[in-house]
This record gives sequence, C-alpha cells and structure tokens, in this order.
Amino acid sequence: MKPVLYERLGETVYCGTLPNGLALRVVPKPDHVKKYAFFAARYGGMDTRFRLNGRWLDTPAGIAHYLEHKMFDTKEGNALQELAKNGAEPNAFTSNAMTGYYFDSADHFDENLEILLSFVSIPYFTAESVAKEQGIIGQEIRMIEDNPDWQIYVRMLRALYKNHTARTSIAGTVESIAHITAETLYDCHKAFYTPSNMILTVVGNVDPVKVEDLARRVLPKEGGPVVPRDYGEEPEAPAERETRLAMEVSSPQFLAGYKCRPAGEGEDRLRTMVLGDLACDLLFGESSPLYQRLYSQWIINSSFGGAFELMPGAAFLYAGGESKEPRTVAAELQKEADRLVRQGVDQEFFRRTLRASFGSSLRGLNSFENIAVSLTEGYFGGFDPLRFPEVFDGVTQEDVLGFLRENVTAERSVLSEIVPREA
Repeated sequence: MKPVLYERLGETVYCGTLPNGLALRVVPKPDHVKKYAFFAARYGGMDTRFRLNGRWLDTPAGIAHYLEHKMFDTKEGNALQELAKNGAEPNAFTSNAMTGYYFDSADHFDENLEILLSFVSIPYFTAESVAKEQGIIGQEIRMIEDNPDWQIYVRMLRALYKNHTARTSIAGTVESIAHITAETLYDCHKAFYTPSNMILTVVGNVDPVKVEDLARRVLPKEGGPVVPRDYGEEPEAPAERETRLAMEVSSPQFLAGYKCRPAGEGEDRLRTMVLGDLACDLLFGESSPLYQRLYSQWIINSSFGGAFELMPGAAFLYAGGESKEPRTVAAELQKEADRLVRQGVDQEFFRRTLRASFGSSLRGLNSFENIAVSLTEGYFGGFDPLRFPEVFDGVTQEDVLGFLRENVTAERSVLSEIVPREA
C-alpha cells in the first residue's frame, strides 16, 4: 500500500488494491486506543436488476437488506455474538447503493477483523432460517410503514422517480420479501459480495501492513466479474407532482422535493455534493432569510430541514417538516430559489455559509466512522472525498446559483404530504 498525505487536513491514508481486486484504505491514528473497521459491498436497495452468468435477473425489492440480516448467520452460530465476546461493538446497514458491516474495538482487533472478513465472505443460508427471517423483517417493515417520517420520504421518492430504482424501498414490502429464497440470496451474494466489488477501510491505532496481510490471508483469491446493473430509464420530469396520505399524526408533515440532474463521475461528483449542500444552506438553512422569515411567522418550527442526496444515476434535494401550511412553505421555497437566481446572495452571507460548510466537513474527520464511510462512498463513486478543501477553493457564488437555476425549478418539484386522519 502507498501512503497519500493530505497536508491541509493533517491526514495520511494508505491506499492499495489486493490481487483479488479488493480496495484497501487504512488511516492510522497512533494516538488513539479505538480501532474501527468497515467492510462494504457496492450493493444496495437499488440493485434489484442485474446481469449474472449471461442473463438478467430481477430480484425482489428489499433483498439487499434481507441479505445483510442473514450474513451474520454462520455454521458455528452467530458472528454478532462472536464479535461481542471479544469486546467489539458490531453492526451493519444497507443504503440505496451499499451494504456495510463494521465494528469498533480497543482489544482483539486482529481477531475481530478476521471474524468480520470471514462471515461476510462465506454465506450460510438454509430454507428454514430464510423463512424465519421473513417473519422478523416483515414485522420490521410493518413498523416502519407506520412511521410518518418514513412514509413521507418514500412517497416523495416515488413521486420524483417513475422508473429509476431510487423509488424502491430499501426494506422492500411484506409481499416482495415473501419471494426471497436461499437460492436468491446465494445468487446475490455471488454477484456482489466479491472482493473486486468491495472495499475494506480501517481507521485507528493499526499497522497498515498487518491489515493488508490479514485481508490477503482470509479473503478469497479470486475477485469475481463486474456485474452490470439496470436502474431503469428515467425521464427528466417527476413521475407525479403531489402525493398525500392520511395517518395518525397530530400535525401535517411535508417534504418538498426537487428532481436534480444526476452527477458526473470522479471529482465532478464531489463538486456536485458540495454545491448541493451549499444550495441547501443558502436556500433554507437556519441562517437563511427564508428560514428566519417563515420561523418568525410560525409557519415552520424547529423540525424544518432538508438535504441534498446523490445515488447512482439519481440526485434530489428536499426540505420539509411539520407545518399547518405545507403548500405555503413549498411555494415560498420556490419563490426564494427564483429570487436568489435573479438577485444573487449577499456576499457576506455567502462567505459565512461557505466557511460553515467547510468547517462541517472538517469536523467530520473527528469521527472514525465518518472517515471510513466517506472513503468508501468516494471509492464507489470514483472520487477522493479528502480533496474537499481543493473543491471548496474553486466554488463561487455563481456556481451555487447555477445549481439552483438548473435543479430547483417548479417543473422539477414535487410535494409529499402526511395529514391527520379525520375522526
């Protein structure tokens, strides 16, 4: 592995690729006791259609999340319990575009890392255990479907996207997971849980050479082929402009979403992330004129907020929260975006916002987990996330206004509402 020094950040990252195609990133932190390992596959809730062994496979929604649950099963028992016995704190998550398994520990790190790499690489499913898991995950799905925050977000995505699998719930549905079998899980593991489709990132008081040697010894020697994915052809316009659902809530909730143009590859992707985040801060951040005005008029409260998100082939910006006047807030959001494009941003406000956003990125380096996940997302997205200082150096007000001009338009907007159920 070769060290890459980031002088402005005071960080060194050891980067390498094993003969089997596994990417390695190690960030030594010799002054810390804690050690954190993150082992991830470029496979998430969006990857339901892919080509394997010369044929296209359509898999049930929620299968990546289901596979994550089942990966902890081993012939000997349960990997979570083994890691916990060694003083580790393990867990896992599935997002739209990745599945990650991780732990942190102070002691027995090498032993814990070997357990992590082993159980993720060697699947063990039985028909009985898969059927049992359907009941467990089915209960989990029913719980989140009763959550208004989940409903409003998923319904916004379905309004934004007509065909793209960004509209697919990561957990799937009770109906979709009923079609998952042990054979389907093995197919998905074979397709995506190969070293050439994965990355191991370690942060903490570790020796990069020892990490590399352990990964070479434990992981399969072959990396596996590249697996094409089909996310669906997507038109420019949203699938529908509005969606409304009545639930047991005391106050209306909403999300106003904007279907943005997908980002390019490489550093352009990192730049788009920076521009999207800055656009959110300038448009509706807590220091923005819009937020201050609506908050002082009691049209929004402290629940109001939003974000810019990127996925493979998709990007969107959204804002919302609780409000008795969701349509008013959505209209004011669009008016403010149009005003900023016409009139520009106060220079001092822009400089403050730029400094605050840069400072937030800098503070993220205090978290081992954030470092590991950022390096992983960067690798899968083809960019170096630790080059954010250079990206910020080149960002101008006109760049952010151009982002708003192109993406935050009435034609690209949708409104997702949750309203109180009538008695």
